[in-house]
Parts: sequence; C-alpha cells; structure tokens
Amino acid sequence: MFLDNSRYAKQPTADVTTPDGRTVTALTLRTLPAVSGNPHTVLDQDRLDLLASDTYSDPTKFWHVADANTALDAARELTAEPGDTLNLPPT
Repeated sequence: MFLDNSRYAKQPTADVTTPDGRTVTALTLRTLPAVSGNPHTVLDQDRLDLLASDTYSDPTKFWHVADANTALDAARELTAEPGDTLNLPPT
C-alpha cells in the first residue's frame, strides 16, 4: 500500500464500518517517537525535503524531521519562520 520508506509503511490497519454500512481499511493512529536531534536555525529558503536531502541524501525522509519536531499535520510550519530552530534527527 505504501512505499517502504514511507512513515506509514509498517503502520497497522483496522477494518472500520462507515455510517452507511461500508467496510473500509484505515490506518491506526500513529504515535510520534521521542527523538532528539541537532538544532538547525531555519533559513529563508529552507524546506523539509531540502533539509532531508542535505542531511540524509534522501528528500523523501522529510518526515523524519517532521516526526522529530512532533509535526503531524502542519509540517510546513516548521520552516515558515526564518530564525526558528528545529531539530534534525540523527540518521
């Protein structure tokens, strides 16, 4: 269902019945691991995919940065304000 490097690749699923009676497969809630990292001061041009590319040589690992900073929904906000600090987890 998901690529092997996706944050959801190993996430358990559950069969759920919708109000109209259909059964669908849904992902269970994912909890964020406690991860420390190296502080990074956000620059004007920073994006999580670019930081992941520079840090891990893989832009698809942007979600590692989002997870380390407990950003589930609005990961883009992590780089919205130049001068803010975010954590880049170890590889």
